[in-house]
Amino acid sequence: MIRAVFFKRHGRPLGFRVSGHSGVSAAGTDIVCAAVSSAAYLTANTITEVLGVKARVLVKDGEMLLEIPENDAAPCGSLLKGFRLHMAALGEQYPDHIEVIDTEV
Repeated sequence: MIRAVFFKRHGRPLGFRVSGHSGVSAAGTDIVCAAVSSAAYLTANTITEVLGVKARVLVKDGEMLLEIPENDAAPCGSLLKGFRLHMAALGEQYPDHIEVIDTEV
């Protein structure tokens, strides 16, 4: 199962951790993992490369962590909210394969 945890402080989005594998099909052919991975990379790359935010980004097999400094919450907020909405929509389509969690940090 893919678990997407979204971090907030005082209601402001500050990052996410996406981990796991959906198990819908074999590695390299799994459309759910591909959709999640693509959206996570788009979000992380836009924050770091387009917006120029000095975010903490860690990537390893089956996991991505992105944390932004609290003072960058405003410019990144819409993008993080959009990624969360995308993950929630995928979770509705594939409820046995994606879990979305919000946590206050």
